Amino acid sequence: MSPYSSRVITAAEVGVDLDGVTVLDGVSLDVIPGEVLCLVGPNGAGKSTLLAVLSGERRPTRGTVAIGGRELGGIRHTELARLRSVLTQENSVSFPFRVSEVVAMGRAPWARTLEGRDDVRAVTEAMDATDIRHLATRRYTALSGGERARVSLARVLAQRAGTVFLDEPTASLDLRHQEDVMRIARGLAAEGRAVVVVVHDLSLASAYADRLALVAGGRLEAIGSPAEVLTEERIERVYGLPVELHLVGGRPVVVPTRGT
Repeated sequence: MSPYSSRVITAAEVGVDLDGVTVLDGVSLDVIPGEVLCLVGPNGAGKSTLLAVLSGERRPTRGTVAIGGRELGGIRHTELARLRSVLTQENSVSFPFRVSEVVAMGRAPWARTLEGRDDVRAVTEAMDATDIRHLATRRYTALSGGERARVSLARVLAQRAGTVFLDEPTASLDLRHQEDVMRIARGLAAEGRAVVVVVHDLSLASAYADRLALVAGGRLEAIGSPAEVLTEERIERVYGLPVELHLVGGRPVVVPTRGT
């Protein structure tokens, strides 16, 4: 049995109000170890806010979020950092640390613990997984946007938490590294970890997710397998764009209908 199997995250009727505006309303779902759950939806739908609530980065205005039956709000920050790791869109480092030092920051929750003895291996494996070993001595501030994104992902991987939250980790990456990131997500799930990823590319999400959660207007429009969630009618209604669906390897690929 996986050591992460009891760490299901359960959100029940979650709502979030910001500046008097409801950005999430009545969202209920489970984050399950051994699965990749992709959050998809239009810009401004509430995906990043939902990820922040599920990870404990933001407290909901209404409803509850619990991990293994314990409400996130009652868990100390250090313990929470050992349970889950989070890559946010705003993740950045202002000081000119070397890449290896930035990745090693992911090991901070394990300082003065037995797990801390594995720091060097964790950092090395994270850099290998994200294809940045050759950047180890470079200054973070001198990297390109795509290189910084991969370093930030490596920091999250080095944390070795049982649940991993990634907010648009493929946004600034080329085609190869987008695929690499999603393969990493699948590998983490295969180890028994729970992985939640915000992805804009519906076809990319479809190719790698066990389940998709489609968020629209702050509400959970649909949740299920890619084939269950991605229908032409639903995508057109939510995105306001006609599309065609094609099956590749049994998974939907979304192609916008373009005029000739």
